[in-house]
Amino acid sequence: MPRHEQGTRTRVGSRVGTPGITWSDDRLVRACLDGNDQAWAALIEKYKNLIYSVPLKYGASQSDAADVFQSVCLKLFSELPRLRQSAALRGWLLAVTTHETFHTHKKQRRRGEQALTEFEETQLGTDPRAAPVIEEAEREQVLRDAIGGLSARCQEIVRLLFYEEPPVPYRDLARRLGLATGSIGFIRGRCLKNLQRALEKAGF
Repeated sequence: MPRHEQGTRTRVGSRVGTPGITWSDDRLVRACLDGNDQAWAALIEKYKNLIYSVPLKYGASQSDAADVFQSVCLKLFSELPRLRQSAALRGWLLAVTTHETFHTHKKQRRRGEQALTEFEETQLGTDPRAAPVIEEAEREQVLRDAIGGLSARCQEIVRLLFYEEPPVPYRDLARRLGLATGSIGFIRGRCLKNLQRALEKAGF
């Protein structure tokens, strides 16, 4: 599991009935189209790591990735009413983010008075060589969604054990969670089993 992501830290919309990242895309999209601002915040929170990951995987700077993120969010806001099926949202976001990454890179090269090479055009365009980047980004999103569906305690355990660098020792983890040190192994195993079931259900 990647340790650099912090997507498990915050669980948006933990109250019953409040839009959150654990809501399905269909439910979030319908709430967004009904004008629910909390649903918009939850939808962005749910997919922000996915959007950021694409330009970063292509070697973009944090600043350029932030520009891509803003562009994609604006397009999402304007185009969501025309999205025919909410199930297509993740694929749509990946396609738009890849396009925006290419567009940002192309603008930079023009400012630097350097032309894109043919290889760069295909690398950032629709060439099949781009497929591994998209596939990796999508798999990471499936993992984030599965973790987001765990209980709050399991989310925290996964974050502290697998997303912190270095991983938090069991003794410190037990102290943070108010648990007995000897119980961490059992709880960890149960959380990972729940995570495995969620990933299998998602076809991971």
